[in-house]
Amino acid sequence: MKSLIVNTQELSMLARNIRIESLKMVHSAGASHIGGALSIADILAVLYGEILNIEPNAPGRSDRDRFILSKGHSCVSLYAALALCGFISYDELETYGQDGSRLMSHISHKVPGVEFSTGSLGHGLPFGVGKALAAKRQAEPWLTFVLLGDGELNEGSNWEAIMFAAHHKLDNLVAVVDYNKIQSLGKTSEVICLEPLARKFEAFGWAVRAIDGHDIEQLKKVFLEVPFKAGLPSCIVANTIKGKGVSFMENQLLWHYRSPDDAQLQEALIGLENV
Repeated sequence: MKSLIVNTQELSMLARNIRIESLKMVHSAGASHIGGALSIADILAVLYGEILNIEPNAPGRSDRDRFILSKGHSCVSLYAALALCGFISYDELETYGQDGSRLMSHISHKVPGVEFSTGSLGHGLPFGVGKALAAKRQAEPWLTFVLLGDGELNEGSNWEAIMFAAHHKLDNLVAVVDYNKIQSLGKTSEVICLEPLARKFEAFGWAVRAIDGHDIEQLKKVFLEVPFKAGLPSCIVANTIKGKGVSFMENQLLWHYRSPDDAQLQEALIGLENV
């Protein structure tokens, strides 16, 4: 694993800046999905700031770790992370959602550092399983990380992939669940209850850890411990807050689809600047 940032305070600042740039992009484009983008900022900061074996100047390097954002609608946070870590220019963030831009409203593999275009939910983990299987069969050392939405686990394709990964002993695969407990149309407990989520992954043959998905130290520690058990794929259930970092967005279903207006953007940015 190659570290870009090793200081916890710097990682926290990176997460804050991911949130700031995500808000700006969504506001400028009149786009949505900001709640779920904010909930994964800390996870992305730790992965891109310290954990992933990646090189901004050589994003296609064959021995790189693979990261797949399966919840592709939260793309602004990944675009922000890529810009802040040097994969794309900072100025390109201003083109998000515009005609002709590479920065589409769902993540696109046309962007350096992006492995796979996602948006139709339930596809990222099956793709990641294929990558991990290929690495195993070719005796390659790199890891595959897949960040999933909790509502996305309603998709049967994920559970097929979860069974397949355990059967093939893909301990080079790490699934991270952004467990903010709110999906597009309601609470996950009301739409299709996922509990007991950790035990379900365990029953399917995975090694599982449940953590606070906003605690930088916990995130660093758990990522550095993968694989949790030889021969088993690893799952991190990251308990998060939808809209994390913006007080009026936290735990509010409304911000799955709403775009902040000018006044709301300023209120959000002021709050983040004072963190």
